[in-house]
Amino acid sequence: MFTDTFATGHNMADNATLSSRLHRLSNPDVPTDAIIDEILSQHFNDPNYDLNEAPRIPRHGSIFKGPLTPNTTHASEQDAHHLKHEISPSDFPIVPGDGTESIELSKVPRAPGGYKEHVVESQYTLQDTASTMPILQGGRRPSVQTGTTTVDAAVHDDEPPYPEARAAVSNTDDPNLPVNTFRMWFLGILFAATIAGLNQLFSMRFPSLAITGIVVTILALPMGKTLEWTLPTTSVVIFGYRFDTLNPGPFNVKEHVCISAMSNVVSAGVYATDIIAVQRIFYGQQPSCAYQILIMLGTQLLGFGMAGALRQFTVYPGSMIWPSALVNSALFNTLHKNYGKIEKRHMSRERFFVLVATGAFVWYWFPGYIITALSMFNWVCWILPKNAVVNALFGTNTGLGMSMLTFDWSMIAFFSSPLVTPWWSTANTGAAFVVFLWIITPIIYFHAHLRPFTYDNTGLPYDATLILTNGTFDQVKFEAYSSMFLPASLIVAYGVAFASFTALIMHTLLWQRKDIVRRFRNTINDEPDCHSRMMRSYSAVPSWWYQLLSAVSLLLILVGIEIFPTNLPSWGGILAALLAFLTSVPIAMIQAITNQQVSLNVIYGLLAGYLWPGRPLANMVFKTIGFIGTNQAVGFAGNLKLGHYMKVPPRTMFSVQVVAAVVGVLMSVMIQESLFTFIPDLCSPTQASGYICPSTTGLGTSSIIMGGIGPARLFGAASPGGVSYSPLLWAFLLGGLAPIPFYILARKQPLSIWRYINMPIFFSGIGFMPSATGINYASWLLTGFIFQYYIRKKYFMRWMRYNYILSAGLDAGTALAIVAIFFLLALPVVGGVQFQWWGNTVWQQTADAMAIPAMMLGEGEVFGPAVAAVGLRPESLGVSSVPY
Repeated sequence: MFTDTFATGHNMADNATLSSRLHRLSNPDVPTDAIIDEILSQHFNDPNYDLNEAPRIPRHGSIFKGPLTPNTTHASEQDAHHLKHEISPSDFPIVPGDGTESIELSKVPRAPGGYKEHVVESQYTLQDTASTMPILQGGRRPSVQTGTTTVDAAVHDDEPPYPEARAAVSNTDDPNLPVNTFRMWFLGILFAATIAGLNQLFSMRFPSLAITGIVVTILALPMGKTLEWTLPTTSVVIFGYRFDTLNPGPFNVKEHVCISAMSNVVSAGVYATDIIAVQRIFYGQQPSCAYQILIMLGTQLLGFGMAGALRQFTVYPGSMIWPSALVNSALFNTLHKNYGKIEKRHMSRERFFVLVATGAFVWYWFPGYIITALSMFNWVCWILPKNAVVNALFGTNTGLGMSMLTFDWSMIAFFSSPLVTPWWSTANTGAAFVVFLWIITPIIYFHAHLRPFTYDNTGLPYDATLILTNGTFDQVKFEAYSSMFLPASLIVAYGVAFASFTALIMHTLLWQRKDIVRRFRNTINDEPDCHSRMMRSYSAVPSWWYQLLSAVSLLLILVGIEIFPTNLPSWGGILAALLAFLTSVPIAMIQAITNQQVSLNVIYGLLAGYLWPGRPLANMVFKTIGFIGTNQAVGFAGNLKLGHYMKVPPRTMFSVQVVAAVVGVLMSVMIQESLFTFIPDLCSPTQASGYICPSTTGLGTSSIIMGGIGPARLFGAASPGGVSYSPLLWAFLLGGLAPIPFYILARKQPLSIWRYINMPIFFSGIGFMPSATGINYASWLLTGFIFQYYIRKKYFMRWMRYNYILSAGLDAGTALAIVAIFFLLALPVVGGVQFQWWGNTVWQQTADAMAIPAMMLGEGEVFGPAVAAVGLRPESLGVSSVPY
């Protein structure tokens, strides 16, 4: 029995609570303890499942052969979810000759879940539901009649026990909807090429612009409808493939999902483009087009190949809910299945989305342009603009963000929407935010009189170019210039990055090891939930497709690093790919549950710095292969889960994303090459058109820090002047030990708060520092508490209906407003069309905005060691000069 493994077992209070809830649900022949063991064994390591809310119908594969006494709701022909008439098992008649359980539609069993009322995404008329009823096991479709209508009870038996999934995802499917259509490919490739080109063009400019997938989701619907109305029905052959008709009928939701998935692949940009820019600007190299395509295509597709191994771990299981995919699913279903429908009892989701998106679009013009003080709402700093201590604590630019508030949705949702992330996950990040950013960081900052930026021994920003000679790290210049001093926020960021890596390993071994072993050979046929069952109607992507893609991608990378002097050996590229594959499984599982990703960017740079000291270019390439490999694998798995929810054929979902990645790479190479050819002084701080390449500068400086100066100098033994951050290495041990006590406590008290403590999220949740400031975290936490805790608890039914649509509407309206402001006001004039008045200047005239430190040096004063280095010279590294 599962309870026997708890040593003393779960405590009596927990046992009594769960027993009392299950007592009235269980069959007389099934002991209550057996029910408790069954639930705990299935959901102990699943924080999104409420153990205090017993499932009303056992999950498929349960030890129970018969259903618990089913609660039912009375269902009318117009809306099944409003029916509340309870029935007994005898009300489930067997239809002769069918061999399946059927019930009258006026008596539909309530889907599992402990709530008194239940709403699924498909809040439509039963005639609509009948037209899209899923194909069941064995290829049977439930019989649907007018008047007395019957549906297969199996449709409802394995409804997911997560209210988030029930609120956002339809439990019906029509396998006959056309997906692989001409208009889908036309719009998908058009948007992928356009977004990849524009994002690459503006990513090298300041102010920059990033067009996100939500913009394409909104624009694709009217364009798809236009093609529906205008395209002929004639057949056509394109590149050897025959489309039976250019216009197969109404533009449908699955076509829309594929178009959006293609845009999601390219909207984040091609990370390796910054490698090319750094090679040109920092190291004076001239990479060939062949090298550029090899490196970009290899790093972009490597993760896609890895994602094939993630399917049984993060796509098929119902417990891997992927909150970000739920938002998109809710939006797609709202735009299509609720299209033009009127609901008398409440506002339709479609109308709600339109109102929210419109309101967000109009509102963003205030914090985004008219009154930017609403965005940088450091109101305490306005009162004492020159007080460095007050500005350090309450500032929104370089301060700790104790002002708490911002009225800019793009600031609140800087790294993810707080309306999507589960509250227990948000709370983990919140606890870390308070401990590390509001307690530890101020202690370090004020005790050591640090700056809010990376600085030299004169207190000025560290100029990494002063320690290079022809792109090579120069030991003599480094000693003559200064050691690098880290700001308090970056010290903390390095510490939590180190701790999150070992915490990830230990957390996976403790909590997920059994699931990983059990699912290692699983397929979609082994998953019991309704979505996996419906997806069996489609041909799965063979594993060898993914394996072949991974092999080809790795080959492209190895050829690229061999034909160009990156100074990264081939075995280094293989090692980076192997690490990316091994870490992608636990990282994807955590993101699927928490909506937060554990980033290993710092770890890859640290490892490369120790393996190839003094080689900044090798460090940068190694980090890109590992970090982007993992990132792409997790992102691709998330898109596969969206396709799983929306019942898109897996082979089509695979094809559209690979094609989009190739299109994105080719467009990025073309645009970047054009910029370097036709724009003078590109990436110069004084470039006339604003093309100063901010991300390139950041990556180049980072490559010099970890690859040039190196971790041996930063984190090694203390230098003669005491410049060493070696105590940060203890964070590895702290991260490895931290999950253990909470796991033990959770085992002893499985219904307690201990099972919600996730140490990888605790350490990595604030990993966006220092690019994200205190105001981003504080406003994100406050908003998450309001919507994911308070409103979800007090107004659950309204939360179920509108929460994800609210998030999508805020994202869509804000994104469209950002695009409009950029093209109308920022792009036409260098520096943008300025609107100078108090509401736009008050926050800029503070010590926070001007990054004034708490302690200033006098003229000619310096601090730190007289000699910058820690004793490592080129000859001690085994080389006569330090290579790239």
